[in-house]
Amino acid sequence: MGDVAVGARSGHDGEENRGRPEETAGPAAVGAPDSGYDSGTEDGRVTNGQSGQDGPNGGTEEEGVGGTPPAAPPAAKKQRSFWKELPILIGIALVLALLIKTFLVQAFSIPSSSMENTLQIGDRVLVDKLTPWFGSEPERGEVVVFHDPADWLAGEPTPDPNALQTVLSWIGLMPSAEEKDLIKRVIGVAGDTVECNKTGPLKVNGKALNEPYVYPGNTPCSDDDQGGRFKVTVPEGKIWVMGDHRQNSRDSRYNQSDKNGGMVPVDEVVGRAIVVAWPMDRWSTLPVPDTFSQDGLQSQAQAQSSAAAALSVAPQGLALAGVAPFVWWRRRRTAPVETR
Repeated sequence: MGDVAVGARSGHDGEENRGRPEETAGPAAVGAPDSGYDSGTEDGRVTNGQSGQDGPNGGTEEEGVGGTPPAAPPAAKKQRSFWKELPILIGIALVLALLIKTFLVQAFSIPSSSMENTLQIGDRVLVDKLTPWFGSEPERGEVVVFHDPADWLAGEPTPDPNALQTVLSWIGLMPSAEEKDLIKRVIGVAGDTVECNKTGPLKVNGKALNEPYVYPGNTPCSDDDQGGRFKVTVPEGKIWVMGDHRQNSRDSRYNQSDKNGGMVPVDEVVGRAIVVAWPMDRWSTLPVPDTFSQDGLQSQAQAQSSAAAALSVAPQGLALAGVAPFVWWRRRRTAPVETR
């Protein structure tokens, strides 16, 4: 950019300057009036591009637009201290634990010997609460936790938990003292006929069960008149349960006089116990014993129901198998021909 003549405001030379050599611009006199074209700042710095690099609006990049100082960069966000984040983390953990307890898995403690030696006093078991949400019902041989269906625990002492135990039970890390729950093995489901005569063996639909899980020294059945001898048919929506410690378990046998005839309503079942989680030296899974997989264990009605279900699926399966070759043939005929 060349030097600018002093007083050149309109772009046209006046008559008095015509033919005279141009005067070079000198330093502005102190107190000289602003011509309108000089853009010096109050502190005297040049902002019209004659010094430094031109900014987008005539100011230098360091000075910002119009010579104003640039905005200060945002200060780095100070990291929150661990102790301030700890309550948030604890809150999230509690919410997750409550959701898991409500919908997925809950821990229960074994307070009695009725399931020995499968479960011992003080064992902690994890109970699957998720599968019942998808319509799954208890099956023979499973160990299940269920709410007291008809005062089976009447007269049993209720523990008085301290504050810590109350909190732990609320989040599912300990069983609740207020909930009266029991744990037994499912022996019969809807449609099954379960019977015991004298000392056994225990029979389901006429098939004798080989029960290695029964407490050593116990007989599969009890030869008494209080409920040890029985023959019952399990109605729809109910299950028949018994403890593995047969001579020390107040189960379906000894509650036949209640409103459910000793049965447990399926909707009272909390879930299936799947793992002994504590103590560590007792860690083990709780699978269904092989004796419940033997042939012919299903009742006639159950077998007919299974056959009907298979027949209802068979036509669709046959139709699919019949149409598959046709679809393959059509795809072969309509496949594009590669040209070169």
